[in-house]
Amino acid sequence: MTVEPRNDAFVAFEHVQKSYDGVTLVVKDLNLSIAKGEFLTMLGPSGSGKTTCLMMLAGFETATHGEIKLDGVNINTVPPHKRGIGMVFQNYALFPHMTVGENLAFPLEVRGLGKAEREAKIKRALDMVQMGSFASRRPAQLSGGQQQRIALARALVFDPKLVLMDEPLGALDKQLREHMQFEIKHLHDSLGITVVYVTHDQGEALTMSDRVAVFNDGRIQQLAPPADLYERPENSFVAQFIGENNKLFGTIEELAGDKALVRLTTGELIDATAVNAKEKGGKTLVSIRPERVEFKPEMMPAGAHTIDAEVVEIIYMGDILRAVLKVAGSDGFVMKMRNTLGQTRLAPGQKIKVGWHPQDARALDP
Repeated sequence: MTVEPRNDAFVAFEHVQKSYDGVTLVVKDLNLSIAKGEFLTMLGPSGSGKTTCLMMLAGFETATHGEIKLDGVNINTVPPHKRGIGMVFQNYALFPHMTVGENLAFPLEVRGLGKAEREAKIKRALDMVQMGSFASRRPAQLSGGQQQRIALARALVFDPKLVLMDEPLGALDKQLREHMQFEIKHLHDSLGITVVYVTHDQGEALTMSDRVAVFNDGRIQQLAPPADLYERPENSFVAQFIGENNKLFGTIEELAGDKALVRLTTGELIDATAVNAKEKGGKTLVSIRPERVEFKPEMMPAGAHTIDAEVVEIIYMGDILRAVLKVAGSDGFVMKMRNTLGQTRLAPGQKIKVGWHPQDARALDP
C-alpha cells in the first residue's frame, strides 16, 4: 500500500529504502507519517523490516535512500545521541556496574544537567514507574519486570520528544507482560509523548496502539487503528496475521460494488463483502472471524448465510468453547462460543448448520 507523508507529521519517513548488501531491499519505499503524541506500533513477522525502520529512526542504521524527518528536520546525518530520542530494548540494556539511580543519571549527565536537577528528574522518573525506593539497587538485584521498569524510566528521565521501544516486553511472562502493556499505555496517555513501538505480538499491538502499521516483505500492508485492522483487513496477509481467521477458497461468480457472490471450491455459493476481489471469474480467499460464526438459528442475524458443517472436536478454553468444524472441504474451520449457562453442547461427529452475516465474510486476494 502507498501512504503519502503528511505536512504536519512529527515523524516522517519519505521514500525510505534500506539495503545491507546493495541488492536486496529490506525496507522498500517506506512513506509513513506519525503525529505528535501518537502511539504507533510497527507489527510484523521476523524479517518484515519493522525493526530496521526503528533502528533507522534511532540512528543506529542509515537509510540507503530517502529522508527521515523529526519535527520537520532531516535527521539522516544526525548522530543517535543528538536526536533527543528515548530508547527501550527487550534486553533492558542497563549498566550492570551502576545502581538504578546512576543508570538514570547517565543520560542527564551527558546532557550537562546539574546535580539538583538530575536528582529531581530521577525521583520523578522512578515514581512514574512505581520504583521510587529502588534507586540504590543494582540491576542484578531486580527481577525482569523491575529491570524493564527501570529501562522505561531511563528512557523517560530526560523528557524526550520521542520514545522508541523494540520488543520491550518480549522477555516477560504472560501475566506481567499484559500488566506492563497497560502501564506503558497509561504513561503514554498521561505524559502525551510520541511512542513508536515494535512487536511481532498482535495482541500487544491491538491493546496499546492508536494506529498499527502491519509490515511484510519490507512494505506496510495496512496502516489503521486497531479496530479497523481487525474488523476490516485489506488483504489476505493482514487477515491471517491479525487474530484468527477462517479461510474458504473460491471463485468470484458475480461482482457488484462491494458485494461479491463466491462459488467455493466445493460448489457452495456464498455472499461476501468484496474487499480485494478484482474481477468476475478471479480466485479469492474469503475470511470469516471465528466469533462471527453462529449455529443457533435464533442467534443468526437477518440475511445470514448458512452452510452445512460437521463437528470435528470441541476444545474447552475456560471463558470460551472452541469448536473445530468441517466446512466446505476445510477440516480446520473454527467457531468460538461464549461459555454461558445453558450453552448447547456440541459433540464430535454431530451435523449442524453454521451461519454468518455476509458483511463478516470478506473476499480478499487469493
